[in-house]
Amino acid sequence: MNLTKKLFSYIVAIAMIFTLTAFAGGAVNAANAKTYQLSLQNKGKTTHTFEVYQIFTGDLSEGILSNVHWGNGVSEEGKTALGDAAKKAEDLAKSTDNSLPVKTFAEDLQKYLQNGTEKEVAANDSAYIEGLAAGYYLVKDKADSQNKTEGAYTSYILKVVKDTTATTKLDIPTVEKKVQDTNDSNGETSGWQDSADYDIGDEIPYQITGSMPANIANYKSYKYIFTDTMSKGLTFNDDATIKIGDTVVTGSFEKSVTEKDDGSTVVTWTCANLKGIEGVTLDANTTVVVNYTAKLNENAVIGSAGNPNTVNLTYSNNPNKGGEGDTGKTPDDKNIVFTYKTVVNKVDQNGKTPLKGAGFTLQKKVNGAYTNVKSLTAGDTTTFEFTGLDDGDYKLIESTTPAGYNRITPIEFTISATHNETSDDPQLLTLSGNKTAGEATFTADKGAGSLTTNVVNKPGSILPETGGMGTTVLYVLGGVLVALAAAYVIYTKKHEKA
Repeated sequence: MNLTKKLFSYIVAIAMIFTLTAFAGGAVNAANAKTYQLSLQNKGKTTHTFEVYQIFTGDLSEGILSNVHWGNGVSEEGKTALGDAAKKAEDLAKSTDNSLPVKTFAEDLQKYLQNGTEKEVAANDSAYIEGLAAGYYLVKDKADSQNKTEGAYTSYILKVVKDTTATTKLDIPTVEKKVQDTNDSNGETSGWQDSADYDIGDEIPYQITGSMPANIANYKSYKYIFTDTMSKGLTFNDDATIKIGDTVVTGSFEKSVTEKDDGSTVVTWTCANLKGIEGVTLDANTTVVVNYTAKLNENAVIGSAGNPNTVNLTYSNNPNKGGEGDTGKTPDDKNIVFTYKTVVNKVDQNGKTPLKGAGFTLQKKVNGAYTNVKSLTAGDTTTFEFTGLDDGDYKLIESTTPAGYNRITPIEFTISATHNETSDDPQLLTLSGNKTAGEATFTADKGAGSLTTNVVNKPGSILPETGGMGTTVLYVLGGVLVALAAAYVIYTKKHEKA
């Protein structure tokens, strides 16, 4: 195999990010003025600032580079330190793809680079570098340009012999956060999704899944940090289990829990080096999975604002340094848990006037039987709120009835809601309350998460009593009859005397 072809083999090995899509040799002499254009296509999610350095040059004829010597991208100090260019190229050509000598050479070059051409390429865009002479070029990211971004560093050598296009392949991990939704009334539990609804006091199952970059094999060490932020309505139960495949690796992660001033909780799980965990092999298909629960607490937000939970992943992103130092960070992935409330207004028979003296008990059907949720005692209150409710079947019982009024028939109703199950920003879509027994009409306010109804009490009937109006009438009639009889007697006696 000739020197140029061998060099191309190891150059492609170092080119961990770019794939050469157009390459051909031309019968050109290095001494002439012919130059070429390099097109860089960035298909990553972040802007890249590339630096291009000529490492090797020579005489080009029919696609073969001979009389190899150092290019103008290597300093005089570097030429002395690295030795004869032709010998270095010949030695490297004996190495295999991604071998240690090739990676070491690329890293050794970093401190001897000069005369670079800089080009910024926006995400999902292209840019061109013109005026390149035939030779081998090192193309790398500008120092610190990808630190703490959602990206990864590149370092590779690219042979340019004619107008050429190279396409980025940025290898970064991903992370997602999911929640399961359970309906207590029918016993159904969903798969892992982006939203759910629960009662205050319920334990909520969460799952975080992180992936690997496709080039994980190029890292000597790999930092991996989950950062999970729970809003104030969620209480972390500190019961996390972390697995890689079927292997429990919880002990390989350092946990930190921080309570913030706004009531939120931040939990981080940090592994300084995933590749250092015994019994675990990492490849492009490996995932790291965290399972834990949190309780929906009394600070939970009712309604469409919900109780969000986010996660992001910090990861090593510079394989050229073996994974040490620079890190990237994914965007936050969000899910949300909703909860609702029922509002009962107690009114008299006209349906408008508030009525005091009532008390209510709300029950929920769980596993086929109704259980008490909350009781509100009688007093001057005429509006009753039952907050922190999940979807499901409920029964409202009037436990205390206002004096002089008839007790209502228990009201049975169903709370139903829909929300985005798969979304980057899940929302509450619909909320309704449907009566199945008793007398009630629910008005829904999705924003407030409320279902409001009037509950009407009707007064009892007034029945006749002994000694009441009937007796009085008899007395009056009796008196009239007595008076008439007396008058009749007097009248009769007068006529007899006459």
